[in-house]
Amino acid sequence: FFCNAGLLELSLGKFRSVLLNQTNPEEAVIRNIASNVTVVIFQVHAQQSDVVISFDKNPSVNSSGTGVDKGLVSILRPQQSVCTWYLRSLVASQVLSTAISIPYMEKDPIPGGCNLEFDLEVDPNIYLDYTLVDIHIKFAPANLGYTRGANPPSCDSGTGQNSRWRLRYDVYRYFLPENDLSEMVLMSHIQKMSEVQSIKANGIKMLTLTTDDKTNVYFSSLPGQGVIYNIIVWDPLWNTSAAYIPVHTYACSFADLVDNCSSLSKLSTKVFFTALAVLGLFTCFFGHRFWKTDLVFMGFIFTAFFFFVFITRVTGLGYDLRLTLTAVAGIIGGLFLVASWWRFGSVLLCMFVIGLVLGFLFSSTVFFTPLGDYRVFRDDVVFWVTFSSVVLMIPVLFVGCPRILNILASGIVGSYAVILAIACYVYTSLAYITLDLLRRVLNDYFSRAYTNVPFQTNDFIILSVWTMLALSGVTVQLRRERSEVPFPPHPYLTWKRERERRSTNVLDPSHHIPPLRERIHNKLLHIKECFQKEQPAGERTPLLL
Repeated sequence: FFCNAGLLELSLGKFRSVLLNQTNPEEAVIRNIASNVTVVIFQVHAQQSDVVISFDKNPSVNSSGTGVDKGLVSILRPQQSVCTWYLRSLVASQVLSTAISIPYMEKDPIPGGCNLEFDLEVDPNIYLDYTLVDIHIKFAPANLGYTRGANPPSCDSGTGQNSRWRLRYDVYRYFLPENDLSEMVLMSHIQKMSEVQSIKANGIKMLTLTTDDKTNVYFSSLPGQGVIYNIIVWDPLWNTSAAYIPVHTYACSFADLVDNCSSLSKLSTKVFFTALAVLGLFTCFFGHRFWKTDLVFMGFIFTAFFFFVFITRVTGLGYDLRLTLTAVAGIIGGLFLVASWWRFGSVLLCMFVIGLVLGFLFSSTVFFTPLGDYRVFRDDVVFWVTFSSVVLMIPVLFVGCPRILNILASGIVGSYAVILAIACYVYTSLAYITLDLLRRVLNDYFSRAYTNVPFQTNDFIILSVWTMLALSGVTVQLRRERSEVPFPPHPYLTWKRERERRSTNVLDPSHHIPPLRERIHNKLLHIKECFQKEQPAGERTPLLL
């Protein structure tokens, strides 16, 4: 239930929803704290508006925190049974928030107890920064627990098993429901990531850090998808644990008028991928029959990818202009592939390009799985050698059956183009199959980010659509083309043979067709006559008598 401004009575381990405002601070009080409790961590969460949490009515830098997910640690004195904190918002309007206080005993580690970087003396908060590419979280190291009234263990007294260096940090991630940006959903789900047991039951354990590791972690950014992060610090000697303050992000802004959390895809992106999806859908079912259209589609993808990487790396042009130039370059690349087929007629050359496109999608899908988060692939050399080997494996495996390769490529790649278009309008994790790879190409430090994504009901539906389109397209083409020749004849040789036949066979009506230059000249004369003034009919000279 909600509590308005005034006095907020809390119970340990129980969530309370509260409406905060800027003018009247909320006083949160916990009474009758048991004597075996040595530490109380108080935390408050809001969706998008910052709140201030402090020990005093007049907050100072060293006794308060400001943000959407903030908490304070109260180290209890002997005989202390009451704790008080103060809450208020930073905006004039009321802010919905949820608050909880969690008790810990003397053997439980203290999150942020060895803070040397942030303002609070004991800082249990997780600090989060995001870009469109990655999310960075960092936190202060924990300290060992101790009894009331005792001095805290030294943070730098040694590195043995009797010091904080024995502590371990488990990093957890929890995905909110897709396409749901409501406050109530966040408030209900953040409760699952606040206490140790519920974090273990609901969160996804990403990695474990030791005290020797840096206390910061990177993840791939998922704009528009709500994510909650938290860290459990574990003391292996006493087998006790404590949780930091959970922090959430949508990797986007609610306040921006353009490209906010509700409308992430730009108009240029929607136009680009919608047009690509139309061509991809046609290629999915008719790619092998309309061979030149298939070449344009595959050549477009092949050229557009490398051109976009190049122009992004070497120029500072805006996104819309880069996407427009990429579309132009892709069209030129597709036409060039058709021209090379027309002139040289090399099936192997064309199928090598098509095989690379399919291999690229297949290799991206492999690294889209949890395999891509293995520590060995943090090394760029290992990653790119492995990735390239998987890409090249596809054209090599199908070198003896190019028609099968082309039908598979047109069905799978063409249907995936439809999925990319859907992703412009409805969030789906399947778009990150290729997007995460593009991020790794364009950003030197993306290799340090963990890239696993949520896979929820929406994704299963869209995956079913992709599978259905791909299977249908491949099946239709295999049945239609089984009695046809594998590939069209060499266009240039066919044209050359036809030209020679016309020049030697005088009985062929086409032999008497004027040359192209003469036909163009006659056509221009005909057009010119259309604009000439019509001459009057009749005699122009007098009749002779």
